[in-house]
Amino acid sequence: MEGRNVLLAIILSTLVLIVWATFFEAPIVDQKNNKNEITKNQDISSPSIDEKEVKSEIGRSEIINKTNRIKVENKNIKGSISLEGAIIDDIVFKNYKKTLNSEEKVTFLNPKNSQKEYYIETGWATGGNEKIKLPLIDTVWENKGNLNLTPNNPITLEWNNGEGLIFEKKIELDEKFLFKITQSIKNNSNKSFQFYPYAQITRKGGSEGRQIYILHEGFLGVFGDELKEENFDDVEKEKFTITSSKGWLGITDKYWLTAIVPEKGSEFKAEFLGKNEKYRANYIIKDPKILNPGSSITNNINAFVAAKEVSVIDGYAEQLNIEKFDLAIDWGWFYFFTKPLFFIIDYFFKITGNFGVAIVIITALVRLIFFPLANYSFKSMAKMKILQPEMVRLKELHKNDKVKLQQEMMALYKREKVNPISGCLPVLIQIPFFFAIYKMLFVTLEMRHQPFFGWIKDLSERDPTSIFNLFGLIPWDPPTFLMIGAWPILMGVSMWIQQKLNPTPPDPIQAKIFMFFPIFLTIILAPFPSGLVVYWTINNILTIAQQWVIMRGTKVKTV
Repeated sequence: MEGRNVLLAIILSTLVLIVWATFFEAPIVDQKNNKNEITKNQDISSPSIDEKEVKSEIGRSEIINKTNRIKVENKNIKGSISLEGAIIDDIVFKNYKKTLNSEEKVTFLNPKNSQKEYYIETGWATGGNEKIKLPLIDTVWENKGNLNLTPNNPITLEWNNGEGLIFEKKIELDEKFLFKITQSIKNNSNKSFQFYPYAQITRKGGSEGRQIYILHEGFLGVFGDELKEENFDDVEKEKFTITSSKGWLGITDKYWLTAIVPEKGSEFKAEFLGKNEKYRANYIIKDPKILNPGSSITNNINAFVAAKEVSVIDGYAEQLNIEKFDLAIDWGWFYFFTKPLFFIIDYFFKITGNFGVAIVIITALVRLIFFPLANYSFKSMAKMKILQPEMVRLKELHKNDKVKLQQEMMALYKREKVNPISGCLPVLIQIPFFFAIYKMLFVTLEMRHQPFFGWIKDLSERDPTSIFNLFGLIPWDPPTFLMIGAWPILMGVSMWIQQKLNPTPPDPIQAKIFMFFPIFLTIILAPFPSGLVVYWTINNILTIAQQWVIMRGTKVKTV
């Protein structure tokens, strides 16, 4: 039957979309045309940034203990800045635990030469054949100010090259995740020089854990009005280069971000490059700053070492006028759905104090918004279910005359005012909301480690129980692929009940596919964040209630 074929096609297409988006789909990159020049391995006149290979690895604590450092702390982060290289290389997020059941905090940045080195460096390069002693990654700076860097106490670092040039860095820290770096050079010699300011993020190792392509982790930046996202593996194969006059760049993980923002009004060349799992995001200002005798030059850099809290990222984008900085959070295709949904669910979270309850409320609101349209669809489906015996009779009566059968079916639909494809509407409506809610629950930091009720201690992770050990009654830990928890089972059962309320497809093959569908989807969605499974289960229950009420009050003329 045509209506059933359409519905079957939509359901199977939905499955394909879910599986494809989860496991195969490449990250989306905005391809708007603009004035930026995008090239690969572009050769420009500004000097390149020196790169040195790491020959040995030392323990993180050992490096921190043996280097001179300035302590860093505010309400959100703590750590230190190394006076060797004047690099930001030791940052811990004070308000986020590494795992749900651990008191150890998330360690983000790590010193140079450590196993997972990850640091931010700023400096100056020279052009031409000038032989100038510059502060490099191993240069030891002198602290001229406070012993600790806090929001009310900036620090000043100084290095004299012994040839009449004095390099200085003033580093300021706000209450959240922003380092403001003002670097300057004073010329006490009788010569003139050209300098190019730069900043770079160096990291060893790519993203940890299984990569799901619905989320981008790796290099990203906004250049002009264009978002660019590059994977670690792609950059290892070919360096990415772009020239722009405004924007920012960095490296992103699911919940954490490093980013550097060049001084406004300056054209810069940005690069993403990698080799042997060592990666670098850098920029260098294209136009040189001229340093004459007896004068000085300065350059400003904003550097972020951030937990990707939505309000914080949006706040920086607005306060500092950083182009599309909110895209540091991967809102995805349905940005116009996903982000507003987050603000709504966050509002209910603040009222109720429970993110799971907020998910239930927003699910009910979505059902309420589409209540009239769903009513229309369910009435049609209820009539189709009641008409099934008559449809079977017509099929038997005209089994040898398909044209006559089609005519009789259409006459039946017209007489009973039934639209055979109207039952597809709820599925079509839910597709964008499903992806938007899935994306929102998957990428936002705010749901991380948030409990629901009972055994759900973290809505951002899968249901920790399994039917294969009777949800913990049997003292056995099943392998990961057998972790099909209680909430996915509830979701599957609710789908099965919902299926029983719908007309059974007359085609036996279609009927078997529909019968298997709840089991298949239960297995597919078992590893998903439990917050998403809660959303789908509650949505199914509300749908069942609405459909059951409509079916009880639906009658047809045909007996």
